[in-house]
Amino acid sequence: MIGCLHEECGVFGIYSDTPIDAAHEVYLGLYALQHRGQESVGISVCDDGVMRHRKGSGLVHEVFGEPELQALGTGNIAIGHVRYSTTGGGDMNNIQPLVVRHIKGNMSLAHNGNLTNSAHLRRKYEMNGAIFHGTSDTEAIAYSIVAARLKCGSTEEAVEAAMHEIKGAYSCVLMTATKLIAFRDPNGFRPLILGRTENGYIAASESCAVESVGGTVLRDVEPGEIVVISSDGLTSIETHCGTPQTMCVFEYIYFARPDSRLENEPVQNWRMNAGRMLAKRSPAEADIVIGVPDSGIDAALGYSEESRIPYATGFVKNRYIGRSFIQPKQSERRDAVRIKLNAVSNVVSGKRVIMVDDSIVRGTTSARIVGLLKSAGAKEVHVRISSPPFKHPCYFGTDIDSSENLIACKFSDPAEIAKEIGADSLAYLSVEDAHELTCCGVCDGCFTGCYPVDVSGCGEKNKFEQKIHG
Repeated sequence: MIGCLHEECGVFGIYSDTPIDAAHEVYLGLYALQHRGQESVGISVCDDGVMRHRKGSGLVHEVFGEPELQALGTGNIAIGHVRYSTTGGGDMNNIQPLVVRHIKGNMSLAHNGNLTNSAHLRRKYEMNGAIFHGTSDTEAIAYSIVAARLKCGSTEEAVEAAMHEIKGAYSCVLMTATKLIAFRDPNGFRPLILGRTENGYIAASESCAVESVGGTVLRDVEPGEIVVISSDGLTSIETHCGTPQTMCVFEYIYFARPDSRLENEPVQNWRMNAGRMLAKRSPAEADIVIGVPDSGIDAALGYSEESRIPYATGFVKNRYIGRSFIQPKQSERRDAVRIKLNAVSNVVSGKRVIMVDDSIVRGTTSARIVGLLKSAGAKEVHVRISSPPFKHPCYFGTDIDSSENLIACKFSDPAEIAKEIGADSLAYLSVEDAHELTCCGVCDGCFTGCYPVDVSGCGEKNKFEQKIHG
């Protein structure tokens, strides 16, 4: 989607039995995860218990050149993070990984997801004298683990204890002086993949990152599982396993790279099957099918195959600017959309076009894209969306925090939305079809308003992000 949906975050961790150029390995892994976060990046390296770290705002290659990677040096453990801020703003103190130095040793933590009880945890630890440097919920996870570590014999035991009180979505990699620990919330909202290297292991948000550094994908970290990697090899703690899985369905629809596998399911296959389902459920008489780059393309190919309407490249995407929705102002997002996509007039002129995209959020971007096709001479534009209508906030890491600006809340009839965005017709994938396409249980709260965990404590604005008056 060129527009309103925000990115996720991406985490990457590597453990080696022998010292390696760990910073460079994490750099490559984060490069593969760049689509999950383009706001900031950080890397921490452990060299025989000594931790070095660097982080900054920008893309991976903007923050880390060869001198910065050389300064981090070699080590046998390292973790990294690419970020788009959901909870907590773009303050430097919120850039991950977080490095915590406490009485039991050093710890570095990177987190993908959103807690639903972050405000409660923050108040709890502040009342006990904790000092928070930033406003992200990742600090609440770190404090929970450190508080437990003071009473536990190992960091993995502390993580196990902390998971009793941290609620919501979290897929994390944690580095100590001697261990790499990967853990995932009991619902498995966000992905976390295990991989093997010649001399060690990898934990990453997506399988594409494991493969980018020459690793072999082993499996997904199970929902609720804690994986501990050390000189003793790989061990697993399954105390929190057993809750029915509810992976965020938008990992399949939009967030993950098409060459990744989630729960052993190829993302590209899911998107093509979604397109095929749309063609069966919502046919249209047309001359060509086109996809909105990038995540609409696979669904468009599936629609074309099922409908036997030819697929064509109707848009050319400018690859040299970042995702339009990371621009802070709506006017800047509009400018970015204008230069990011261009309709190919000789392909669409005089044609009845089926335009496939992954979602419609506010509708303003979709209207501009339909307008591009009409301006290029398209006779008709029939919009097909490979997700159900967005109607409710997401509390687990997708930055849709209210319903007031969602076009599907303003207009209940797709025909009304079609008119609003200038399309000749509009159809969505149904919630039932989204579930049918997915091999694991998924969270569909943003479509149905039914969430798999309690969200009553969500939505509190951090006191440090509010003005004193007003």
